[in-house]
Amino acid sequence: MERYYQPEIECASREEIRTIQEERLKAQVRHVWENVPYYRRKMEEKGVTPDDIQTLEDLSKLPFLSKSDLRDAYPYGLLGVPLKDCVRIQSTSGTTGKRVVAFYTPHDIDLWEDCCARAIVAAGGTDEDVCQVSYGYGLFTGGPGLNGGSHKVGCLTVPTSSGNTDRQIMFIMDLSTTILCCTPSYAAYLGERMKEMGYGPDDIPLKAGIFGAEAWSEEMRQDIQRTLGIKAYDIYGLTELSGPGVSFECSAQAGMHINEDHFIAEIIDPDTCEVLPEGAQGELVFTAIDKEAFPMIRYRTRDICSLTREKCSCGRTHVRMTKPKGRSDDMLIIRGVNVFPSQIETVLLNHGYAANYQIIVDRVNNTDTLDVQVEMTPEMFTDNIGEVEERQRQLVDGLKSMLGIKAKVSLVAPKSITRSEGKAVRIIDKRKI
Repeated sequence: MERYYQPEIECASREEIRTIQEERLKAQVRHVWENVPYYRRKMEEKGVTPDDIQTLEDLSKLPFLSKSDLRDAYPYGLLGVPLKDCVRIQSTSGTTGKRVVAFYTPHDIDLWEDCCARAIVAAGGTDEDVCQVSYGYGLFTGGPGLNGGSHKVGCLTVPTSSGNTDRQIMFIMDLSTTILCCTPSYAAYLGERMKEMGYGPDDIPLKAGIFGAEAWSEEMRQDIQRTLGIKAYDIYGLTELSGPGVSFECSAQAGMHINEDHFIAEIIDPDTCEVLPEGAQGELVFTAIDKEAFPMIRYRTRDICSLTREKCSCGRTHVRMTKPKGRSDDMLIIRGVNVFPSQIETVLLNHGYAANYQIIVDRVNNTDTLDVQVEMTPEMFTDNIGEVEERQRQLVDGLKSMLGIKAKVSLVAPKSITRSEGKAVRIIDKRKI
């Protein structure tokens, strides 16, 4: 039987959701106009005032925010309340320029933890469960968000953070952990290590996993589910919007329900910024309608996905987003072809390889090169050169079929690619160096 943390909201009618969103949107736009001079200037440049925003359809009149705005306004330029009202920051790892620093009032944290609690309950969590949070703590949002959500559900919370794999496994086995929260690549690594230790899926007490913070394919999900004997649920979030729990999967595993009482989602064409109709694939844009300290309006996530309001078998009525296919800004363009790492991962898993690989892109004589290094599983490891070459040829053909371009494939020995206890480093693009 499907459980809900806040059924009156999660199963509200579309009319109720729209009413909530419009009321909160109007209040949030006024809040930002009065308290965030940076965004007010952007509104004035577009000739928009709070009085122009009355319905959801008016949202498209507002200017976008992007990562560059966050860098330009760093650290306090997008703050919506006096600093004395803030009780915490979280921060992204940041790949270029300044870090993104997000601020939280006690109310912001309360709402964020509600969102994470909804995700845990959707994964079957109750106050009878032991929830091991193996996301990083500290500035990273994963650990604190799921930790707070687990408390709200009433689970026994095991705040292991990331790393120290053998200790993680000791706690899973000794405490009979039932729910695991971490990145999918780390879940795959834990499963691999437990298999080496002689544990089969029936020996492992886990029943569910809540995995996010990086892209992962459906094939990788099936692999993790088989190895750990669990049901693996996706969760999505951004530091800019609080962290994990912006959306989450239910038992149907058919897209992630967006918490629409807190976030309005749009899909836009990343080039023209035109709002696209429901079902179209494009860039995901979020407006946080009740965040106090760090109110994000029309924030461009750069994640590529689509939305659907088709009825879900779980009974939740909130719009669902598909698993992001990739990003409009870190999507690889190789010899003029758009390449998403998830496409490469799908081919590898379909050919029986674990999700341990690295994509190396370079430019030689003005031509892009694509080299995919793939770790063999212990079962397929061999020093028979002919067999290895045949396997490589099969992968080259599979990748050509998927991507439309030829890649070089190098099969490497088990455990020769460095393991990650956080986000896996999948891509090395030497063209930028």
